[in-house]
Amino acid sequence: MNNPPSINSYVDRVTAGPGGAMTDEVGVVTGDLTIATILLADGHSARVAVQHSGSDTWYTLAGSPAPVPAGQLAAYHRDLLGRIRRGGGTRAS
Repeated sequence: MNNPPSINSYVDRVTAGPGGAMTDEVGVVTGDLTIATILLADGHSARVAVQHSGSDTWYTLAGSPAPVPAGQLAAYHRDLLGRIRRGGGTRAS
């Protein structure tokens, strides 16, 4: 029996709510954003990067890397997108 390949990263676009998402490098970013959530080699934490959609520059979401329960990267990423939509200076953890 073959196991399906594991997915180690997710990338999606989202429009940040009021107060946007907090980054380490430039503070709060707002507007249309691209979010990349990447599972690290330890399998228990994820690095989260954010950019203005269409830009070449990526920033680290504050609090990244963040703990992720084993096998829950997709759920973490969906939750993160929802929190960014709500805004409020969203952090990775």
